[in-house]
Amino acid sequence: MRNIRECRTSGTAGSDLVDMVVDIWRRADSENRPALWVDVQVAFRRYLYYPLNLKCITLLGLYICTTIQAPFVLSRALNLSTALELQFRLTTRPSGPFIPLTRTDKLEFYKIWQNFLFLKLPTSRSFIPSQIVINSAMEQLGLGQRNADTLDSVLFRVGVIAGLRSKRLDGKTIGVMVTDNGVKLIDPRGEMLEAAWEGYATALANAPSTEEFIDGCNHLVTSLKIDISKPAHVLYARDTRPSGPALVKALEDGINSVGAVGRNEGVQTTPMVHYLVRCVNTKGTSEAYGEDTVEGYYTKMANAFRKLMATKQAPSPLVVDCANGVGYLAIKEFAPYVQDILKFIPINTAIDTQGALNHQAGADYVKTQQRMPPSVAENLKILQRACSFDGDADRLIYYYVDDQRQFRLLDGDKIAALVAGFFADVVKAAGLAGKIEVGIVQTAYANGNSTKYLSSRLPVKCTPTGVKHLHHAAQRFGIGVYFEANGHGTVLFSHQTLELLDSHQPGTPSNASHLNTLRNLRDLINQTVGDALSDLLLCEVVLAHRLYTPVEWDSLYADLPNRLLKVQVRDRSIFTTEDAERRLATPVGLQKMIDDTVRKYESGRSFVRPSGTEDVVRIYAECSNVAQVDELANRVARLVYEHGEIDQFGRPRETY
Repeated sequence: MRNIRECRTSGTAGSDLVDMVVDIWRRADSENRPALWVDVQVAFRRYLYYPLNLKCITLLGLYICTTIQAPFVLSRALNLSTALELQFRLTTRPSGPFIPLTRTDKLEFYKIWQNFLFLKLPTSRSFIPSQIVINSAMEQLGLGQRNADTLDSVLFRVGVIAGLRSKRLDGKTIGVMVTDNGVKLIDPRGEMLEAAWEGYATALANAPSTEEFIDGCNHLVTSLKIDISKPAHVLYARDTRPSGPALVKALEDGINSVGAVGRNEGVQTTPMVHYLVRCVNTKGTSEAYGEDTVEGYYTKMANAFRKLMATKQAPSPLVVDCANGVGYLAIKEFAPYVQDILKFIPINTAIDTQGALNHQAGADYVKTQQRMPPSVAENLKILQRACSFDGDADRLIYYYVDDQRQFRLLDGDKIAALVAGFFADVVKAAGLAGKIEVGIVQTAYANGNSTKYLSSRLPVKCTPTGVKHLHHAAQRFGIGVYFEANGHGTVLFSHQTLELLDSHQPGTPSNASHLNTLRNLRDLINQTVGDALSDLLLCEVVLAHRLYTPVEWDSLYADLPNRLLKVQVRDRSIFTTEDAERRLATPVGLQKMIDDTVRKYESGRSFVRPSGTEDVVRIYAECSNVAQVDELANRVARLVYEHGEIDQFGRPRETY
């Protein structure tokens, strides 16, 4: 290795250096090879300004791939290829101006790869994504091993994008959450990726070739004036899916290719990563959010929970369906922090069982099937509280069995009603009613009766579907509450509200007590994103303060019966919406037909919106009569079908 280091300043020819490295590599112990490879990269840096020696380092990379990393899949080899070329393209020459890579050089570069027999592997492992990435902020590409194969290439690109984003923000830490369903990029305050960068990331993830991906990176660096010499930091974690380690390796290749420093948090929940990113970036500032460790996350919530429950009766044990996902690890690790106050009964904990994740379990199963998981049904007593996480532990659904042994769902709408009303009352009791506005944000999918209930008590804002719309709208309130019907949501405190909570001088002991309640609620809630564990604790606090049983919570309002259908169409783009997706703008005349149909049903409501990923249109319908809701949904579906230019054989069946 000393000889290689000396080559940094010597006049050793590139081809001689390759021979030297190959010889040393053959004789090096496997444990020394990682350090050796670092020296190889540094030594070759001086040669990367000359096309001839670009061939040399390419061949060297291939040699190393085939000797010490075998079996190296095609995407890994191409990751190395891209890393080397990115280094070539984005590095400023120490002794002079930047020298761009010519098209001739690039063609020669790719020719080397194509002619190397090692690369003759199935195209499914290509660096080029085999499916379009619709939204790189949370890419939903399907399920199974096929999806992991697709994401293998996408993850490398996401690593590059995260590194460039960090450099653009002067080295602030960017978060990445890896799952087999997709990859999520997280901005410095733990929020979702900035909208403009969603576009950049989507374009780069969809680049049809390695060459175009690199060109796209260069364009991004140039147009945004990114100083590539700045440091970069990326914090990342994964869920329990079997594909996780391979996907993380692809991500790390991308992170390393742009010289970013990675921080691997292992297997964690999605909300945990959001929390950690915010903590890292606010550490040592007036906006410090907490200790940037897993223990810090648990301790912060547990301390707040203990203070909020100090004078309340300990609740009965809570059944928690963990969806056979990473949420079980969170429950298992967190339980000791609060076990003397709240006991958990975890169910569906088979995180190591292939195919168990979300199988007849989890928040989505409960919400869509309108039933509890079979494993919960076997254990749940009448009137006992139960809840379900989703696979990533960022969604929460409650439910119970009433005294008639009927399943009763307490979904995101019910959680919003419980939480928002409580916040409004506490703000008033703290003497801050005129200074802090509590508001709630919903989408068109919120049950109509939940909207009526909340609108009579609080300001309600409706936004288009999508967490990013809900989150941004909630930020406009002093305390903004949002929960989608599927159980994803949180509570946000504005900057002005946070300052007021710290500076306000209460006028009475009662004001002071309720002010402390608000301060502890601030610390209990994960304000960066929906968090099943944090939301669970929030619900338990409100139930304890209100002295509510599940029945009393459920009785806040009665859900209107509702149905959700989808209809295949030839071209979803002809269906456009307005008024926060509650009405159709086109096809012209269709909305009037829907209105005429809805008027025939008591408390009827229906809206239509196109899917963002496939040629289907989704129909939501609700009315007061459970026997008529299917009829309403199918009538609207038929209208959509007739405007969707699809043959009549698949026409929705009329049920009236």
